[in-house]
Amino acid sequence: MGKITILDEHIANQIAAGEVVERPSSVVKELVENAVDAGSTRVDVSIEEGGLQLIRVTDNGGGIEEDDVEAAFFRHATSKIATSQDLFSIRTLGFRGEALPSIAAVSKVECLTSAGSTGLGTRLRIEGGTVRLKEDAAAQRGTDLSVRELFYNTPARLKYMKTVQTELGHVTDYMYRLALAYPNIAFTLKHNGHVLLQTLGSGDLLQAVAAVYGSSLAKSMLKIEGETLDYKLEGLISKPELTRANRGGITTVINGRYIRSFPVNQALLQGYHTLLPIGRFPVAVLHLTMDPTLVDVNVHPAKLEVRFSKEPELIALIPQGGAPAAPARVREQLVQEQLELYRPQAASAADARETAAASGALLRALAQTEASAPPALPAFPKLTPIGQLHGTYIVAQNEEGLFLVDQHAAHERINYEHYFDLFGRPAEASQELLVPMTLEYTSVEALRLTEKLPQLEQAGVYLEPFGGTSFLVRAYPHWLPKGEEQAIVEEMIDLLLQDKKGIDIAKFREKAAIMCSCKASIKANQSMGTLEIEVLLDRLAACRNPYTCPHGRPIVVSFSTYELEKMFKRVM
Repeated sequence: MGKITILDEHIANQIAAGEVVERPSSVVKELVENAVDAGSTRVDVSIEEGGLQLIRVTDNGGGIEEDDVEAAFFRHATSKIATSQDLFSIRTLGFRGEALPSIAAVSKVECLTSAGSTGLGTRLRIEGGTVRLKEDAAAQRGTDLSVRELFYNTPARLKYMKTVQTELGHVTDYMYRLALAYPNIAFTLKHNGHVLLQTLGSGDLLQAVAAVYGSSLAKSMLKIEGETLDYKLEGLISKPELTRANRGGITTVINGRYIRSFPVNQALLQGYHTLLPIGRFPVAVLHLTMDPTLVDVNVHPAKLEVRFSKEPELIALIPQGGAPAAPARVREQLVQEQLELYRPQAASAADARETAAASGALLRALAQTEASAPPALPAFPKLTPIGQLHGTYIVAQNEEGLFLVDQHAAHERINYEHYFDLFGRPAEASQELLVPMTLEYTSVEALRLTEKLPQLEQAGVYLEPFGGTSFLVRAYPHWLPKGEEQAIVEEMIDLLLQDKKGIDIAKFREKAAIMCSCKASIKANQSMGTLEIEVLLDRLAACRNPYTCPHGRPIVVSFSTYELEKMFKRVM
């Protein structure tokens, strides 16, 4: 006899559950997405013990017809696709028809649903994949679905569940994302009776952000918009002074579906280029709308990752900055907002400026490049030096108040813009060395470096193989910081070797400029005379962005005269 047998439906469902139902948050995701697809305007989620004891999702959507209730728990049963062509034009969150049978196979499920307005509906009870009860019952239009004792019949799966707080964290994170994806739906999330999330469903994305992150953060968000022939972008991004320690504050929504997209995240971060400190990230909610045929949502088991057919066009729409080819007016908006953080001002003036900036339309900004957008950023205040603090901070004043300037950060910004411009004209500056430098690498590094020599040449550095794994540095720009030439060349080469995907020349020149600016700048604990301070402030004022160093740290902070008077109780 043959060894191959066909698994029965019960075992097949349990195996499928291992793919679809990873943890309680997976159940919440599937049930809430079904509620959204049903046209609900209100979705209430209640869980107990992180979802392991109870997950209850109640909605006011279209409900399920009596004849379809039991069929909805069959494998691959779905009302959302009918032909293979439908897979290339998905317009709903769920479509595979695996969620309900997979959930029912590893839990005790009760579904109370009604598709009409008569007050009558159907109750279905399933335990471990077996139907225990089906009866008529009183029910409002919509669906009330409870999942109890998740993984009760698969103890091996239950053993690998984390703590209640960990499982709760996954549930809340997903509900927060969905609330930001659908501000037109009123969501409620309760855990052991405590309300963790409540949105109004007013359609106002800013209100949804306030419900998730708090009203103070919501007030620091800026509206962004953009559109091409294929894509439409709407959303909110935080001002540069409001950052987080990880990318968890970035939410990307494609046609109503929350997804994770590394290219989109990177494009967004470029919009904050040099405006955020290293290791800090913004809060952002990006809503992207496109023809469903341009995106494949069937490439990830949990449908959290997608594949775009026109990814370069999409990335170009995201607000980028820094490199010469990036939209600069978005950056101008961000810099203006950052300037308000450091400029002394009365509270009323701050509110007025913030309101004006936040309501300014950025539609044109996303479509313009730095070359076509105005290089005119807010003017740096004219300052009169007072002295130095600890040999590190310049103390200055004007009629508006008191200013502290980080001298190293200021000099870094000056040098960065200087070197960035010079790296853009490498052919004018390269000088051949009388005595070439010799560099040694491993065989693998030497092979990769040989392929990247043209990129070095575009930055003014000329290498040639010198046998085996050795290279000769024949020429480099004469304006490299004195005494640091070899170190900078080696760092530039390391930068190329570490980048496995390939780095464009603009980004390479920019990183090289940052290296040079750091090495050539004055350091902390370095004394400066009055004339030196005045020259530094004048050169800083002439920079395109005099408010942050190339690493995103602030250059200047201030105290208005009004703030100082309040500190000394001169005004109340």
